[in-house]
Amino acid sequence: MSDAPFVPLGFERLDPETMLARARAFAETAERRRSVRAFSSDPIPMSVVDECIRAAGTAPSGAHKQPWTFAVVTDPDIKRRVREAAEEEERENYGGRMNEEWLEDLRPFGTNAEKPFLEVAPALIVVFRHSWEDRGEGDRGQNYYTQESVGIASGMLLAALNAAGLATLTHTPSPMGFLGEVLGRPKNEKAFLLIPIGYPADDCQVPDLERKPLEDIVARY
Repeated sequence: MSDAPFVPLGFERLDPETMLARARAFAETAERRRSVRAFSSDPIPMSVVDECIRAAGTAPSGAHKQPWTFAVVTDPDIKRRVREAAEEEERENYGGRMNEEWLEDLRPFGTNAEKPFLEVAPALIVVFRHSWEDRGEGDRGQNYYTQESVGIASGMLLAALNAAGLATLTHTPSPMGFLGEVLGRPKNEKAFLLIPIGYPADDCQVPDLERKPLEDIVARY
């Protein structure tokens, strides 16, 4: 017998028509999600951000360790420091770390080492992955499948923010060790993703892209 406490699931089984309507509505909302690099500086309701993070925190995780921290940054000085450090890493990336194929793949998007959106966006969320569990006094506990767990939580966060009406960008200025330093996070937390959030600027434009159709991304057996 397991010594873990169990409770009833409380699952609501829906009729197929309702299921399909909900699935289509969510897919249509997800279809409107785009990566935004031109943000308005207008303030956003932080209570909405809190609820989106609450949703992300329901993600499954290895052994239910919940190995994540969502650091919300709104302080202008800290955002400036994040931008300066990110741009320093990005100059290294565009100046030699990235190979020619990588740079060629990025060329249609017009990206470069300048990241003004990190200061303009009203908030940043830095997602940290707990590589181990800090129990205090040098005692380290194990965490499991942290990359997978935090990846799932990050996807749920992006979907929730999009559904709530906020624009986002997934920014990964690798290496990202500077984020833990700027924010003073403990050593067991490793930066996983940097997400500027806000409203798009009035003149915001995004690349004219086509997503792969369903049949190109599904393998049926």
